Amino acid sequence: MNFPKINDIKGLSNNEISKNIIQVEKELFDLKFRKTTRQSFKSHEIKYAKRKLAQSKTILTERLNKLEKTKANAFVNLIEKQDYLKGNF
Repeated sequence: MNFPKINDIKGLSNNEISKNIIQVEKELFDLKFRKTTRQSFKSHEIKYAKRKLAQSKTILTERLNKLEKTKANAFVNLIEKQDYLKGNF
């Protein structure tokens, strides 16, 4: 099992990434539960799950920040174009 690649996550949509985050969080919980109850598990899977979760959250946050900036820029452009600040409608 190799480390998850960030390029695999970049190809997903925002909804798919959100579902992936929920799935990985459940997986991580199960792995931690197995560790606590001393059941058999592969210890490297915790590391992989944490990394995949961090990558997914990072990509989603970057996309949301970029979307927020474009919306803010569009709003500023509209204000400048219409001269709302000067009262010229």
